[in-house]
Amino acid sequence: MQRLVQLALDLFDPPLSPVVAPAAAPVVNAADFKQKMPPALDGKALVAPKTIVNRPAAPAVPLPSLLSPAEFRHPQASREVLLGDAVVAYALTRARRRTIGFTVGADGLAVRAPSWVTLGAVDAALREKSDWILRKLSDARERQQRLEGGRIVWANGAVLPYLGEPLTVVLDPSHGFAGKGGALVVAAEPGGAAMPTLQIGLPHSANPVQIRDAVQAWLMRDARRHFTARLDHFAPLLGVRWASLRLSSAQTRWGSAKADGSIRLNWRLLHYRPAVIDYVVAHELAHLRVMDHSPRFWDTVATVVPDYAQLRSRLRDEPAPLWD
Repeated sequence: MQRLVQLALDLFDPPLSPVVAPAAAPVVNAADFKQKMPPALDGKALVAPKTIVNRPAAPAVPLPSLLSPAEFRHPQASREVLLGDAVVAYALTRARRRTIGFTVGADGLAVRAPSWVTLGAVDAALREKSDWILRKLSDARERQQRLEGGRIVWANGAVLPYLGEPLTVVLDPSHGFAGKGGALVVAAEPGGAAMPTLQIGLPHSANPVQIRDAVQAWLMRDARRHFTARLDHFAPLLGVRWASLRLSSAQTRWGSAKADGSIRLNWRLLHYRPAVIDYVVAHELAHLRVMDHSPRFWDTVATVVPDYAQLRSRLRDEPAPLWD
């Protein structure tokens, strides 16, 4: 019976491993142990370094600097206010007017208010329009950053936009280009692409001011030629006659028109592609029919430039490069 029980147990339990007695530890002579010790431990104590270099931890960034609000500061700021999360320092001017007026430009926020309006009321009006003001200030700052990024470095090989395409300035002291100071040269590349260059009759030792003035003189002559041709094109289409053209160097205005037919256009328009220039030319000629910006005026512009809204936005969103 015990044999049967033992067989049954063997079917379900694994066989027991035999118990093995531990082997006796080998006898090691002290001399052999000393011979096998690492050299660093052979009868020598570990010596601690004489000096411990404590490297200073990186300075912690103050929490206020991480949480500091955005700041917009006008150069002639006389007062500041917190709008949302931004500190806005604005230029306040007292004027003879009935309402508070806001102007956002490259310098920042300028406010014109009647003399009888309290400072608290001015700040309250700014807070009421804070979303619009902050959006315009951010747009103006981004525009200024794009302007700075497009600043022209006046040297041989300088690149500037001309009719919407890059134009490379090349100094060529070999001749004076028949008194014109420069000439536009369009060379075809092996791939078929045209690579225009403006050859300027100056020595390679010319300084940046000389190069800038020579390029500007050529561009102004070319602007007069281009503008005259486009005025002659659009005037009959609009049923108007223009009397004179003057070039402008204004920083914030692209053109103007007077009832006597005199037109003023900014020569820096030559940086933009021809369609944008056409919009500005048509805009000023349309003023010879409608001397305001009423719906009738824009309808007049649309008769010759149907996509004037897109071109107007492009003129606003793509600033011309800075000239130093």
